Amino acid sequence: MSVEISAPMPGSIVGILVKVGDEVKENDELITLEAMKMENPIFAPSDGMVKEIRVKEKDSVEAGQLLIVME
Repeated sequence: MSVEISAPMPGSIVGILVKVGDEVKENDELITLEAMKMENPIFAPSDGMVKEIRVKEKDSVEAGQLLIVME
């Protein structure tokens, strides 16, 4: 079953801390999103493997935009 991780708010991607194929644990930081001059970590909601990364560093994202798909 896939888990989709979306941006909680509009902002800019300032760091991607994982790559496709990485095994992650619940609460591992995956992405750093800058919004309103603050860095907001995006965490894994559960254990799994990174299947897709839909953004690149410096991308601007909208609230609700898909960032990562995990299995």
